[in-house]
Amino acid sequence: MRRYVMAGAWVIIGFLLQSTIMQTISFANVSPNLLIIITASYGFMMGKKEGLIVGFFCGLIVDIFFGSVLGFYALLYMLIGYCNGLLHMLFYPDEIKLPMILITISDFVSGLTVYFFLFLFRGRFDFGYYFFNIIMPEVIYTILISIFLYLIILKINQKLETLDNKER
Repeated sequence: MRRYVMAGAWVIIGFLLQSTIMQTISFANVSPNLLIIITASYGFMMGKKEGLIVGFFCGLIVDIFFGSVLGFYALLYMLIGYCNGLLHMLFYPDEIKLPMILITISDFVSGLTVYFFLFLFRGRFDFGYYFFNIIMPEVIYTILISIFLYLIILKINQKLETLDNKER
């Protein structure tokens, strides 16, 4: 039960940080995508189901506050959480390279999907500009932040898992 409450807290905290503090420390009008980090981390650490659920709520909160179409980001983040959850069997707490690669790929795919469905279909064809000025800076900024945030999420989840195992 604690893990579910903590997952909900991560979604709310991540959204609040992303929409407030990270906007003020944005670099070249690009801020890191904390909700991608949380979704990919939970999917990779906990599995498909948890990644799907956390991804849904992360995407839903983005849809409600910033989205133009309700459900677009919820579906996108659900897919990211589920795909990261498929690799749960490769999860080792001491390994940091694979989660960083997965978070990078997740953010990159998210940026490409947003461009394809929200910009390309509206007649904005300047992919080079979007790629070099939006997608790549966000990916780089996200991966730098994810080094620290992933370790925090990992340590808290390990602590909660230890507490849950003691209670059983």
